[in-house]
Amino acid sequence: MPETAAGGGGVPIELRAVTKRFPGAAAPAVNELDLTIAAGEIVVLLGPSGCGKTTTMRMINRLDEPTSGDILIGGRSARDIDPDRLRRNIGYVIQQAGLFPHLTVAANIAQVPRLLKWDSGRIARRVEELLTLVGLDPATFAQRYPRALSGGQQQRVGVARALAADPPVMLMDEPFGALDPITRERLQDELLRLQEELAKTIVFVTHDVDEALKIGDRIAIMERGARIVQYARPAEILTAPAGEYVEQYLGGGSSMRLLRLTKVGDIRLDSVPHATAGADARALLAQAEDEGRDFALVVDEAGRPRRWVSAADLAAARGPVGELGEETGPPIGHRMTLQDALEALLNADSDVVPVVGRGQAYAGVLSLSTVQNAIQAIKARERERRRRRLSGLTGDSGDGGSGDGGPGDSGSGPGGGA
Repeated sequence: MPETAAGGGGVPIELRAVTKRFPGAAAPAVNELDLTIAAGEIVVLLGPSGCGKTTTMRMINRLDEPTSGDILIGGRSARDIDPDRLRRNIGYVIQQAGLFPHLTVAANIAQVPRLLKWDSGRIARRVEELLTLVGLDPATFAQRYPRALSGGQQQRVGVARALAADPPVMLMDEPFGALDPITRERLQDELLRLQEELAKTIVFVTHDVDEALKIGDRIAIMERGARIVQYARPAEILTAPAGEYVEQYLGGGSSMRLLRLTKVGDIRLDSVPHATAGADARALLAQAEDEGRDFALVVDEAGRPRRWVSAADLAAARGPVGELGEETGPPIGHRMTLQDALEALLNADSDVVPVVGRGQAYAGVLSLSTVQNAIQAIKARERERRRRRLSGLTGDSGDGGSGDGGPGDSGSGPGGGA
């Protein structure tokens, strides 16, 4: 396992027939568990107390040793890695942060880099970088002690400490469970923002359904013995729950949850012609005309949306697009929920807003009609789910899918009606 992943991103994790038996227990806490976690994804282990989710997590960094089976991290068996070295390359965040009360914030964050024998200058730079990353001013917070921080601030420091050595994997054991609802939601949003930048492989334990649906790229719903009942994306779990156990665990209100928790990246986005400023204006105009658009999008060299440009401006231009057009305004992130995206659309200066994925790269566009089509698709799936349940076919996997809605109105421009 490398000291850090290439580019600071995540690595895949694979659990192969992993079993954990504790002495004196009548049954294994984890029994023959198979689970594959893709690099750079947040996977949530969701289930009631005693189902084995925390034990599963603790086996990944060998705080609990598996009785049998194997865990591969970045393609290498965890058994072949010295436990101390393994843990220094896996960030670990627990409930109530677990900070050392006698150390300052800066010293708490610096613990693993010091163990790795980083020089003092590098450590100081890393502490400042991480405090800034988690939204805490280094000049204000670096020399404070944990007792002087609020619960939410302590959790931010806990996340910064887990990220200190730039680990490819992070384990988060109900990290926000002890916080008030408002602080909890803010830190969930902060985690998703950080993940956009860092793309770590994160295993997140919770028993809270709404938190799992909001945080997870994929969710493993578990029952006793760490048996996985369903492992899928949030939209699929809501629209095609794998049986009565999952339906009961989710509870009611799935339709509202779909709107509140379905991510923009889970629906089918519309697209517009796009090119960099160096592209030929007439070629971009021809592409827009072919697609029935009277506008196009200018992106930078990294693929990030920058300006809308009209067909009229493109027709009058000679040579490259250059600085034609007007700024797009703030984009919509692909992890934003449909509910938040709808609010952003209503407050936007244009009727079509670019959607960005990792690295803020262009991923498509969203309009009111795109959201409307997605909501209609959600309603249709909910009606079908109810029909199946009434017909006694609850266990059918059905269409599932990724929650794709229909495309938006391809003829509406940034300033036109959606």
